[in-house]
Amino acid sequence: MDTSAARQAIFSRIRKAQNRPEEPTPAEREAVREYIERHSQGPRPSIGNDLVTRFKEQALRMSDTVDEVGTFTDIPAAVARYLDDIGVARNAIAWKTLSDMPWGEAGLQVEFRPPRNEDLVGITGAFCAVAETGSLMLLSGPETYSSASLLPETHIAIVATSRIVGAMEDAFALARVEHGDMPRAINFISGPSRTGDIEQTIVLGAHGPYRVHVILVRDK
Repeated sequence: MDTSAARQAIFSRIRKAQNRPEEPTPAEREAVREYIERHSQGPRPSIGNDLVTRFKEQALRMSDTVDEVGTFTDIPAAVARYLDDIGVARNAIAWKTLSDMPWGEAGLQVEFRPPRNEDLVGITGAFCAVAETGSLMLLSGPETYSSASLLPETHIAIVATSRIVGAMEDAFALARVEHGDMPRAINFISGPSRTGDIEQTIVLGAHGPYRVHVILVRDK
Protein backbone atom coordinates (compact mmCIF):
# COMPACT_ATOMS: atom_id res chain seq x y z
CA MET A 1 0.00 0.00 0.00
CA ASP A 2 1.46 3.39 -0.98
CA THR A 3 1.60 6.34 1.39
CA SER A 4 -1.50 8.08 -0.01
CA ALA A 5 -3.62 4.94 0.19
CA ALA A 6 -2.46 4.24 3.76
CA ARG A 7 -3.24 7.80 4.80
CA GLN A 8 -6.72 7.56 3.26
CA ALA A 9 -7.36 4.22 4.97
CA ILE A 10 -6.49 5.70 8.38
CA PHE A 11 -8.79 8.68 7.85
CA SER A 12 -11.58 6.40 6.64
CA ARG A 13 -11.35 4.27 9.80
CA ILE A 14 -11.47 7.37 11.99
CA ARG A 15 -14.53 8.72 10.18
CA LYS A 16 -16.26 5.34 10.36
CA ALA A 17 -15.69 5.22 14.14
CA GLN A 18 -17.27 8.69 14.35
CA ASN A 19 -20.30 7.51 12.31
CA ARG A 20 -19.43 9.95 9.56
CA PRO A 21 -19.49 9.40 5.77
CA GLU A 22 -16.25 8.06 4.30
CA GLU A 23 -15.54 11.42 2.59
CA PRO A 24 -16.00 14.86 4.22
CA THR A 25 -19.21 16.56 3.21
CA PRO A 26 -19.33 20.09 1.72
CA ALA A 27 -20.84 21.29 5.01
CA GLU A 28 -17.89 19.90 6.98
CA ARG A 29 -15.38 21.55 4.65
CA GLU A 30 -17.21 24.87 4.90
CA ALA A 31 -17.25 24.63 8.71
CA VAL A 32 -13.47 24.16 8.71
CA ARG A 33 -12.98 27.16 6.42
CA GLU A 34 -15.17 29.31 8.65
CA TYR A 35 -13.24 28.23 11.75
CA ILE A 36 -9.92 29.11 10.15
CA GLU A 37 -11.23 32.53 9.08
CA ARG A 38 -12.59 33.27 12.59
CA HIS A 39 -9.52 32.02 14.43
CA SER A 40 -7.60 34.95 15.85
CA GLN A 41 -3.85 35.17 15.29
CA GLY A 42 -1.38 35.59 18.10
CA PRO A 43 1.03 38.50 18.54
CA ARG A 44 3.86 38.90 16.05
CA PRO A 45 7.26 40.54 16.32
CA SER A 46 7.87 43.72 14.36
CA ILE A 47 9.90 42.98 11.21
CA GLY A 48 9.65 46.37 9.49
CA ASN A 49 8.30 47.18 6.04
CA ASP A 50 11.24 46.07 3.89
CA LEU A 51 10.40 42.39 3.51
CA VAL A 52 13.11 41.73 0.91
CA THR A 53 15.91 43.00 3.13
CA ARG A 54 14.52 41.16 6.15
CA PHE A 55 14.27 37.90 4.21
CA LYS A 56 17.84 38.21 2.95
CA GLU A 57 19.18 38.91 6.44
CA GLN A 58 17.37 35.93 7.93
CA ALA A 59 18.26 33.61 5.05
CA LEU A 60 21.95 34.43 5.50
CA ARG A 61 21.63 33.76 9.24
CA MET A 62 20.29 30.31 8.32
CA SER A 63 23.49 29.67 6.28
CA ASP A 64 21.81 30.17 2.90
CA THR A 65 23.57 32.03 0.14
CA VAL A 66 21.53 34.63 -1.74
CA ASP A 67 21.78 36.11 -5.22
CA GLU A 68 19.55 38.63 -6.97
CA VAL A 69 18.69 38.97 -10.65
CA GLY A 70 16.55 41.42 -12.57
CA THR A 71 14.42 39.04 -14.65
CA PHE A 72 13.54 35.36 -14.86
CA THR A 73 15.59 35.04 -18.06
CA ASP A 74 18.69 35.90 -16.00
CA ILE A 75 18.27 32.83 -13.80
CA PRO A 76 20.15 30.19 -15.88
CA ALA A 77 23.28 32.35 -16.07
CA ALA A 78 23.08 32.98 -12.32
CA VAL A 79 22.81 29.24 -11.67
CA ALA A 80 25.81 28.56 -13.91
CA ARG A 81 27.91 31.18 -12.09
CA TYR A 82 26.99 29.74 -8.72
CA LEU A 83 27.84 26.15 -9.69
CA ASP A 84 31.18 27.32 -11.12
CA ASP A 85 31.93 29.21 -7.90
CA ILE A 86 31.38 26.14 -5.71
CA GLY A 87 33.13 23.78 -8.13
CA VAL A 88 30.10 21.66 -9.03
CA ALA A 89 29.37 20.43 -12.55
CA ARG A 90 26.66 22.23 -14.51
CA ASN A 91 24.24 19.31 -14.29
CA ALA A 92 20.96 19.45 -12.39
CA ILE A 93 17.42 18.18 -12.08
CA ALA A 94 14.59 20.67 -11.78
CA TRP A 95 10.86 21.08 -11.36
CA LYS A 96 8.91 20.64 -14.59
CA THR A 97 7.49 24.12 -14.05
CA LEU A 98 10.96 25.52 -14.86
CA SER A 99 11.36 23.74 -18.21
CA ASP A 100 10.75 26.84 -20.35
CA MET A 101 13.86 28.68 -19.16
CA PRO A 102 16.90 28.86 -21.50
CA TRP A 103 19.11 26.52 -19.48
CA GLY A 104 21.08 25.25 -22.46
CA GLU A 105 22.09 28.78 -23.49
CA ALA A 106 23.88 29.09 -20.14
CA GLY A 107 25.76 25.83 -20.64
CA LEU A 108 23.60 23.86 -18.19
CA GLN A 109 22.32 20.32 -18.59
CA VAL A 110 19.00 20.19 -16.76
CA GLU A 111 16.57 17.28 -16.61
CA PHE A 112 13.01 17.91 -15.45
CA ARG A 113 12.26 14.93 -13.22
CA PRO A 114 12.48 13.85 -9.57
CA PRO A 115 16.05 13.27 -8.37
CA ARG A 116 17.94 10.01 -8.10
CA ASN A 117 20.76 9.22 -5.67
CA GLU A 118 23.46 10.36 -8.09
CA ASP A 119 21.93 13.80 -8.71
CA LEU A 120 23.91 16.49 -6.91
CA VAL A 121 21.91 19.64 -7.75
CA GLY A 122 18.16 20.25 -7.49
CA ILE A 123 16.55 23.43 -8.81
CA THR A 124 13.09 24.43 -7.59
CA GLY A 125 10.81 27.38 -7.40
CA ALA A 126 9.03 28.35 -4.20
CA PHE A 127 5.40 29.11 -3.52
CA CYS A 128 6.54 32.03 -1.38
CA ALA A 129 9.22 33.12 1.07
CA VAL A 130 8.81 34.21 4.70
CA ALA A 131 10.62 37.38 5.73
CA GLU A 132 10.33 36.81 9.48
CA THR A 133 12.30 33.55 9.44
CA GLY A 134 14.13 33.54 6.09
CA SER A 135 12.23 30.38 5.15
CA LEU A 136 11.00 29.09 1.79
CA MET A 137 7.53 27.57 1.46
CA LEU A 138 7.27 24.80 -1.13
CA LEU A 139 4.02 23.08 -2.13
CA SER A 140 4.21 19.56 -3.54
CA GLY A 141 2.52 18.53 -6.77
CA PRO A 142 3.01 16.43 -9.91
CA GLU A 143 5.39 19.03 -11.37
CA THR A 144 6.77 20.40 -8.07
CA TYR A 145 8.10 17.24 -6.42
CA SER A 146 9.33 17.68 -2.85
CA SER A 147 12.32 15.40 -3.37
CA ALA A 148 14.00 17.98 -5.62
CA SER A 149 14.68 20.13 -2.55
CA LEU A 150 15.51 17.28 -0.18
CA LEU A 151 17.69 14.67 -1.90
CA PRO A 152 20.42 16.55 -3.87
CA GLU A 153 23.39 17.93 -1.94
CA THR A 154 22.83 21.40 -3.40
CA HIS A 155 19.38 22.99 -3.51
CA ILE A 156 18.89 26.09 -5.64
CA ALA A 157 15.55 27.84 -5.03
CA ILE A 158 14.05 30.57 -7.20
CA VAL A 159 11.59 33.05 -5.72
CA ALA A 160 10.23 36.38 -6.92
CA THR A 161 10.51 39.27 -4.48
CA SER A 162 6.77 39.87 -4.90
CA ARG A 163 6.23 36.44 -3.31
CA ILE A 164 7.91 37.38 -0.02
CA VAL A 165 5.35 37.59 2.80
CA GLY A 166 5.80 38.72 6.37
CA ALA A 167 5.14 35.61 8.45
CA MET A 168 4.11 31.96 8.24
CA GLU A 169 0.51 32.95 8.95
CA ASP A 170 0.61 35.07 5.79
CA ALA A 171 2.09 32.18 3.82
CA PHE A 172 -0.72 29.81 4.81
CA ALA A 173 -3.34 32.48 4.13
CA LEU A 174 -1.91 33.03 0.64
CA ALA A 175 -1.93 29.29 -0.03
CA ARG A 176 -5.58 29.02 0.98
CA VAL A 177 -6.53 31.94 -1.26
CA GLU A 178 -4.63 30.70 -4.30
CA HIS A 179 -5.04 26.92 -3.92
CA GLY A 180 -8.00 26.29 -1.63
CA ASP A 181 -7.31 22.78 -0.35
CA MET A 182 -3.76 22.19 0.84
CA PRO A 183 -1.51 19.84 -1.18
CA ARG A 184 -0.23 16.52 0.09
CA ALA A 185 2.99 18.08 1.43
CA ILE A 186 4.05 21.58 2.46
CA ASN A 187 7.72 22.08 3.25
CA PHE A 188 9.26 25.07 5.00
CA ILE A 189 12.99 25.19 4.29
CA SER A 190 15.13 27.28 6.62
CA GLY A 191 18.70 26.86 5.45
CA PRO A 192 20.69 23.69 4.80
CA SER A 193 19.94 20.50 6.72
CA ARG A 194 21.76 20.45 10.04
CA THR A 195 22.08 18.53 13.28
CA GLY A 196 23.81 19.03 16.61
CA ASP A 197 23.34 15.47 17.87
CA ILE A 198 27.04 14.64 18.02
CA GLU A 199 28.76 16.51 20.89
CA GLN A 200 26.44 19.48 20.25
CA THR A 201 28.50 20.39 17.17
CA ILE A 202 26.43 21.70 14.26
CA VAL A 203 26.94 19.61 11.13
CA LEU A 204 25.43 20.73 7.81
CA GLY A 205 23.94 18.29 5.33
CA ALA A 206 23.08 15.64 7.89
CA HIS A 207 19.61 14.78 6.56
CA GLY A 208 19.38 16.80 3.36
CA PRO A 209 21.20 19.44 1.29
CA TYR A 210 24.61 20.76 2.35
CA ARG A 211 23.82 24.03 0.57
CA VAL A 212 20.73 26.14 -0.05
CA HIS A 213 21.19 28.91 -2.59
CA VAL A 214 18.31 31.37 -3.09
CA ILE A 215 17.96 33.35 -6.30
CA LEU A 216 15.67 36.36 -5.81
CA VAL A 217 14.05 37.78 -8.91
CA ARG A 218 13.37 41.49 -8.54
CA ASP A 219 9.87 41.77 -9.98
CA LYS A 220 8.67 44.67 -7.87
